Amino acid sequence: MKMVNVELGKLACSGLEGHFGTSVAAGTRKALLHYAYKLRAGRRPVAAPRFLRAEPSPEVKFDLTLDRETEALLAQEARRQQTTISRLAAHAVLVYLAELDFLGVVPRGTAPPTDPELGS
Repeated sequence: MKMVNVELGKLACSGLEGHFGTSVAAGTRKALLHYAYKLRAGRRPVAAPRFLRAEPSPEVKFDLTLDRETEALLAQEARRQQTTISRLAAHAVLVYLAELDFLGVVPRGTAPPTDPELGS
């Protein structure tokens, strides 16, 4: 098992809390495992933008334990993108949240929009 240092900003935390409640670490783990799965499958995720820098004052900081294979894949991808694993982790969370939104996954506690013409 390997430890990955994660620093997330307010947007990432808010998005994760919407989907996973107070378990930001569990949501982050899902995001990183999803990102690593895409790497394993040969489907390169969107690269981290160059302007993505460490949060000057992150909303949350924690260490996350990952299996060696996942950590190695993320470390290799971070080197390829010339960034840190911590920055790649923050990016992976945002990519994961964007994909959930694209797929229409509604955050917990959010009612689906109603269409007045359909009476729903």
